[in-house]
Formats: sequence, C-alpha cells, structure tokens
Amino acid sequence: MMVLGLTGGIATGKSTVARQLVALGAVHFDADAVVHALMQEPAVMAQIAKAFPEVVMQGEVDRKTLSAAVFADAAKLKTLEAIVHPLVREQELDWLAKQKQAGAALVVLDIPLLFESGADGLCDYVLVTDCPPDLQAERALSRAGMTAEKLAQILARQMPRHDRLARADAVIETGMGLAHSSAQLQAFLKEIGA
Repeated sequence: MMVLGLTGGIATGKSTVARQLVALGAVHFDADAVVHALMQEPAVMAQIAKAFPEVVMQGEVDRKTLSAAVFADAAKLKTLEAIVHPLVREQELDWLAKQKQAGAALVVLDIPLLFESGADGLCDYVLVTDCPPDLQAERALSRAGMTAEKLAQILARQMPRHDRLARADAVIETGMGLAHSSAQLQAFLKEIGA
C-alpha cells in the first residue's frame, strides 16, 4: 500500500486535488472531517466544554466561537490541540491499518497540518498544493466568515510556504486551472508507479 500525504496552505486547492486523487482511484482520509466528527462525540465535547465552557451551546460545540477563542490565544490553541490531535492520530492509524487489510493500493492522508503534526512520517510521499500568495488570499477571503485578520492568524499557524514547498516530494500548482493540476498529479503518480 502506498501512502500519500496531502497538505498545503489554506485555499491552495487541497480539497480539489484530493477529489482528483479519489477520481484516480485513491482512498481518502480527511482529517478536517474527522475533527468535525470528533467534536460531536460526547466524551470529546465534555473535554472541550471543560477547557472552553463558553463554546458548548445547546449540546453542541459552536465551532465559530471556538475558532475565535483559539485563534486569538496561542495557549488556548495548544489546549485544544492537546484534546483533539491525539484522537485524530489514533483514527489515522486505525484507518491506515483497515485500508492495508482491505488491500488498498493507494491511500491519501489529507491533513492541513501534516508536517506540523508529524504525520508526514506515516507517508511514502508528500504532495503539497500551492498557488501564488495573491490568489491564495483572494480564494480564502471569498469564504464565508473569513476576514483578513483571521486569514493572517491561520497563515501564522501554518508552516511558512517556502518550508512546506522545500519538504514536498511534489508540488501541485493549482493556480493554472484544473487541467494543469490534474496533469501534474497524473505525471507524479506515473513517476512513482502508483
């Protein structure tokens, strides 16, 4: 089984490339979706409520309020990560074991903070999505609820672009259209025999 890591800065086309990989036959693990699901589990919600009482409302984690709380405070972010990251890692490892047992040939770990979390150590190759910074900002700021301040906070949390690109086995450029990124992706998969 070949394990591809997929990461990239916010709004660099990671979700689009993930869909392209699935269309090419890869099995996909979406860390963001796992985090959202975990936050709905009663045991996890109880830990979050204990650390951040103001973010659990009517039996649900208000992710907008939680996001505002942790992005403004590095210590609170570390607290949240200490609750969530080990659980996500456990699910990554369980998922990889199940895919291997099922005979999957190519799997993708789609993790925004792949390098930062050390999950790149689980991967045979790492793909990094990238686009020009002005296009990245334009895409990000078009999202509902995104502000220039919030974008700056998100970018500050992520590994600097040049470091991420330097650690990539392949960079998928997403600023020149779907056909271009798809061709890059297919060429890389052919090169590694996937």
